[in-house]
Amino acid sequence: MPSIRELAERLWNGDATTLEFHPVHARMPEAEEVAPGLLVYKGIASANTIDTGDGLVMLDTGTAQDTAPLHAQVRAWRPEAPLAAAVYSHHHVDHIFGTAPFEAEARERGQRAPAVYAHSGIPTAFDRYKKTLGWNTAINLRQFALPQTRFQWPSQYRYPDVTYDRKLNFRVGECTFELSHARGETDDATWTWVPERKLLAPGDLFIWAVPNAGNPQKVQRYCGEWAVALREMAALGAEIMTPGHGLPIFGADRVAAALTDTAELLESVEGQVLALMNTGANLDRVIHEVEIPAHLMEKPYLRPVYDHPQFLVRNVWRLYGGWYDNEPDNLLPAPRREQAEAWVALAGGVAAVVARAAELHTAGNLRLASHLIEFAVIAAPEDKAAHEERAAIYAARSALAVSSMERNILNHAAFASREGKRDLAGNW
Repeated sequence: MPSIRELAERLWNGDATTLEFHPVHARMPEAEEVAPGLLVYKGIASANTIDTGDGLVMLDTGTAQDTAPLHAQVRAWRPEAPLAAAVYSHHHVDHIFGTAPFEAEARERGQRAPAVYAHSGIPTAFDRYKKTLGWNTAINLRQFALPQTRFQWPSQYRYPDVTYDRKLNFRVGECTFELSHARGETDDATWTWVPERKLLAPGDLFIWAVPNAGNPQKVQRYCGEWAVALREMAALGAEIMTPGHGLPIFGADRVAAALTDTAELLESVEGQVLALMNTGANLDRVIHEVEIPAHLMEKPYLRPVYDHPQFLVRNVWRLYGGWYDNEPDNLLPAPRREQAEAWVALAGGVAAVVARAAELHTAGNLRLASHLIEFAVIAAPEDKAAHEERAAIYAARSALAVSSMERNILNHAAFASREGKRDLAGNW
């Protein structure tokens, strides 16, 4: 296995790809000191530990599953240095669970517990998670293809000790930690600049992929403000960037290019959506007419391996235009079951619809096949032939997907039909 530095170089040069080393799903077996006093741990997300000369500071702290291995590897690197502070880049659960063993150590050693810094919106986000345990369990079962019988959304969180609204600086040892707020993937994002080390930690504002600015099952994202923050970061002259997902980027020119290219992609999506919205266009037109600049999608750090670009389009629409898609029949719709029964009856029955969906499947028109087979299953939820074709159509679509988010959600539908259902997480 190459080192983190070696693999980062290969990814940048295109000798390896994010399809092979996925920024979210791939892990590195060992943490690595990639620069003096900087330990990078790559689990689902990155957790970065800085030796300030007077204690350690962690920029993001990993998932619950990362807690023990992260602690072990930090202690193998710096056995005695206390954890002085940690920064949450945002509230997502792959970034917030790693301080517990360090806090236990502090109690045992009679030392001061680490202080956790975060944006002031994070406590509200944790409270929201507690209100939506079932919902978050369901949507993550679909998004990450998790085992239904073993996964439950967490109900307990480590709330921050120090919060801020726009900017906050704190100092530990020889290092200044400059925290800045941005609305991007979340409305409580923090990016951190350590000027003495020329180190930038953008959190999930950069993830070695098309930005996660769409995600069909999650709350609002903010493409335009996200782009502004990326350009502000690009102007700093950072020589090392440790992303929220994926591997570090080394060199000021590379860091600036990665940030400005990502900003350009977000600006292009938002600008095109708004231009169409300002003509009074409906959502269908917007979804199918916005084009992602090809020269950006070809960048090794902007491949659509996680979020799907079309999902970004929908989120811009939602931010500026709300939920209504400008289709009058969808304003106050009939139940989907009634719609399905009416269309299936007009088509000559379920068998005819399934047969036509199978023809479209064979011809490679999987999008249209999905619409037809969905109506067949809604109209006749016990029909085995309809479920068999539905499973086959969604499995075929999933196999073609580059975006892992798209792939897993479609695969979930295929798995459900193999059990005679439309969905497993919601049990319907």
